[in-house]
Amino acid sequence: MGHVQVITIDGPAGAGKSTLGERLARQLGFLYFDTGVMYRALTLAGIERGVPLDDPAAVTQLAQHLIIDVLPATISDGRQYTVLVDGQDVTWALRRPDVERHVSLASKHPSVREVMRMKQRQIGQRGHVVMVGRDIGSIVMPDAALKIFLDASLEERARRRLAELEKRGNAMPYDEIRADIARRDALDRHVMIPAPDALVIMSDGRTPDEITSSILSRVTWPDD
Repeated sequence: MGHVQVITIDGPAGAGKSTLGERLARQLGFLYFDTGVMYRALTLAGIERGVPLDDPAAVTQLAQHLIIDVLPATISDGRQYTVLVDGQDVTWALRRPDVERHVSLASKHPSVREVMRMKQRQIGQRGHVVMVGRDIGSIVMPDAALKIFLDASLEERARRRLAELEKRGNAMPYDEIRADIARRDALDRHVMIPAPDALVIMSDGRTPDEITSSILSRVTWPDD
């Protein structure tokens, strides 16, 4: 494999993309770029500026004019990256409950997704980045040297989610969690197609360390 400047990681909710992406970025000294933060940034701006998030034209216009940037962490406060909107640090504001509630509304419009993909591509083209999402290898960065599609069975993903919620003290019935993940799979199916040259990895029964080591063994550098 040639010199890797961009790694893309796609796959369904709960497959472990964020964990893998953060580990790979840390090991390689790359930017970890969870592309979902772009939609959160758009949603936050829409809320604060009174833009109706159910209006495709209004949200698309907002997306076109916003300057959204994702950088390596600029402050040692536990963040994995720094997100700027029109120069303002909004990294932690993106986790506000109202943003969480409305991000799916803002991101569902096809015209909005097209604009945001362009912005994601601009960041990816800088290089030295691990990009995590749903359609990054297949649509946003089809020329990336290393594309990964990380998958896991529905049951495995539901078990992981249950364990995560129990750890936080917010346990939910397993069947309810499984049904919610299945619903998200159905919504995302149209964009969750592995790129033809993607490395497809099933994470069932494998630790993050095992998967990370396996992928790092495929990364080569100019003087290798």
